[in-house]
Amino acid sequence: MSDWIAIGALAAVGLLIPIGMMTVSALLRPSVPETGKSTTYESGETPTGGTRIRFNIQYYMVALLFVVFDIETVLLFPWAVIYRPAIEAGVPMADLLWPMLAFVGILAIGLGWAWRTGAVEWARSSRAASRKTERDINT
Repeated sequence: MSDWIAIGALAAVGLLIPIGMMTVSALLRPSVPETGKSTTYESGETPTGGTRIRFNIQYYMVALLFVVFDIETVLLFPWAVIYRPAIEAGVPMADLLWPMLAFVGILAIGLGWAWRTGAVEWARSSRAASRKTERDINT
C-alpha cells in the first residue's frame, strides 16, 4: 500500500508544481494591454502581408521520413549489440534474425512506396529547371 501512496504523492506534486507556477505567474505579471502585443512577432520588424503562408508539404514529408528512419536506427542498435551474445548463448539464429528482417523489410516497403509516390523527391523551381536545360543544351 505504501507504493501507491508514493505514486499518489508523486502525481500530486507533478500536478501542483505546474499549476502553482502558472498561478503565481498570473498573479505577479504586469497587465498592460497595448496594440504592439497583439501583432505578429517578426524579429522586431513591422509585419508585412498576411500571416497565412502556404508551405511546401515536402518539408513535412521529409521530416516524417526522417523520424521514421531515425526510430529505425534506435531499434536496430540494441538488436545489433545483443546479437553476438545471444548467438553465443545458444539462441537459434532464425529467432534473432527473422523479426529484424521483417522489421527492416516493412521499412523498405515503406521507403519504396515513398519513393514511388515522390515523397523523397524535391520539387524543382522553374528557374532551376531552366538552368538545367540551358546546361544540357550548352554541352
